[in-house]
Amino acid sequence: MARKKIRDIRTYPAILTKDENGIAVEFPDLPGCVTCGSTGEEAVDRAKEALEGFLFVSERDGDFVPAPTPFEKIRVEEGQAVVLITVRMDIVREEEARRSVTKSVTLPAWLNQLGMEHNLNFSSLLQEALKERLDVREPASF
Repeated sequence: MARKKIRDIRTYPAILTKDENGIAVEFPDLPGCVTCGSTGEEAVDRAKEALEGFLFVSERDGDFVPAPTPFEKIRVEEGQAVVLITVRMDIVREEEARRSVTKSVTLPAWLNQLGMEHNLNFSSLLQEALKERLDVREPASF
């Protein structure tokens, strides 16, 4: 069965609201997808991160994500502005897949000591051993 093509470039409108504490950001189409920043630039950067995380988790969990409201239909109040935030989910997925995770490993003290005496990088060694055992290589892209 062919894998369903997932849309990789997503754009959603964000509402920026300036107050005495900085700039709050909310995505009207995505309840709970909120962030803030001290400056406009920081708020937009954080909005991109928030949107990437929200869409990634929703995609991973199979949650419904509504289509974005057209820019011209977003209504704002005084002190607010609408900004379109665009993310590339193919890049987000690849970064997440390549993210390092911490694993706790148990081994005999004598083997640990011997490895340390030989300046072994246990993390690299475990990665190499797993790739060899599983007969896989790191993919160039996901």
